[in-house]
Amino acid sequence: MVNGRALRIFDGVQLTVVLSVLAVPIAWTFLLAFKTRTEVAALPPKLFFAPTLENFIELFSRNDFLRYTINSLIVAAGSTVLGLVLGAPAAFAVSWHRLSWPATVTLFARMAPGTLFLLPWLIMFTKMGLVGSHFVLILTHAAITLPVVVWVLLPYLDALPRELVECAQIDGARQDQILRLVVMPVVAPGLVVASILSFVFSWNYFLFALVLSGIRTKTAIVASFNFIGEGVTNWGALMAAAVVIALPPLVLTIMIQKRLVGGLAAGAIKG
Repeated sequence: MVNGRALRIFDGVQLTVVLSVLAVPIAWTFLLAFKTRTEVAALPPKLFFAPTLENFIELFSRNDFLRYTINSLIVAAGSTVLGLVLGAPAAFAVSWHRLSWPATVTLFARMAPGTLFLLPWLIMFTKMGLVGSHFVLILTHAAITLPVVVWVLLPYLDALPRELVECAQIDGARQDQILRLVVMPVVAPGLVVASILSFVFSWNYFLFALVLSGIRTKTAIVASFNFIGEGVTNWGALMAAAVVIALPPLVLTIMIQKRLVGGLAAGAIKG
């Protein structure tokens, strides 16, 4: 009884520490976004203050941050769709034929530093006149989303009964029909998980958009660094930008969190 109570206390302390480490910076960012410049720089910090929207007004009225946010949505959504279109058939082929090296290659591509791809891409797309377009950003961000889709879907596809596919083949279904009408509906939870993770990873990725975007295609996470200058940083506007950048993935995750958790749990069970 004593050991059980001590264990519960220990678990509670651990949970409190972890939540504090994760939640305090997020809460502090949200608080700073609603403070004036004077209150942001105040020492000691003020926990009680009159909230203001001046940082958000400055963000959207003086910096065209809405366009940058739309650019981020276009790039993240486009690269997610491209990753699903390319990654789902690839994951099915890897699973069906019991291959491992294609999945390993995609994993290496994801683990490699972005600078490894950046210079060749910059030279190639510059010669093609495509630097600064949404197309280039979507295509390069697919290098992030494609491995995520492949590795998230593999456990679901490995658990798929092979009889379903074989029955469809006997009935004369084409490969694309089998994939679209038989396989994908069964692994729909995995598609949800892969879509969310791909969107979040692409949304938050900085390097490719920093170098390959143009004035009109700059993403929100790149544009937020406009508030950091030499010796002077507009912390209020920067925190407001951070809040805006954090909202779409947060809202998306909250809306479908049950399917996300269920999909992750289902993907952890093989066989």
